Amino acid sequence: MASYSELMAQAQSLMAQAEQARKDELSAVIADIKSKMKQFGITAADLGGAGAGVAKKAGKSKSSAPAKYRGPNGELWAGGPGRKPEWVREVLASGKSLDSYLI
Repeated sequence: MASYSELMAQAQSLMAQAEQARKDELSAVIADIKSKMKQFGITAADLGGAGAGVAKKAGKSKSSAPAKYRGPNGELWAGGPGRKPEWVREVLASGKSLDSYLI
C-alpha cells in the first residue's frame, strides 16, 4: 500500500494534469461559444448571469485600495489578502516574480 505522502504527490500530479488539460481545451471551447454567439446574434447581455454588466464595470474593482500590480493584459491588483487573480496565480506557478508587474 502506498504511503500518505506518495498518494498526496500522485494527487497533486493528477490535479496539475487536469488543470493543464482544462487550459488546453479552454481556447477551443471559447472559440466555439463565440462562433455560436455570432451565428445566432447573441450578446453577453442576452445570457444574463454574472457577465451581463461586465463591459460597463471594466477597470473597476471591488477593492478601494490602490493598485500595486498591472497584469500582462492590463489587469489591476492591489495585492491584498484573499484570492489572487488568475493572472497572478499563473505568473507565480510559472516561477516568475511579481516584482516585474509592480506599477
